[in-house]
Amino acid sequence: MKIHVMGPGCAKCVQAEKTVKEAVAEAGVDAEVVKVTDFQEIAKFGVFSTPAVAIDGEVKVVGKAPSKKEVLAWLK
Repeated sequence: MKIHVMGPGCAKCVQAEKTVKEAVAEAGVDAEVVKVTDFQEIAKFGVFSTPAVAIDGEVKVVGKAPSKKEVLAWLK
């Protein structure tokens, strides 16, 4: 599983990355968490508002940091 956390490094983007990493650890899944800060790379996902999270190429949330509960649901 590959999880992309997209954002330039704003507070919400940092929170999104932290939440995703905590949820991955809690769920015990084998996942690579990749931080994407380049806007051209982010746009390739069709994302134009950050933070955003994609799992295996599927965008799950745009424009807000997800809750840990949301991320855990996506990991199942």
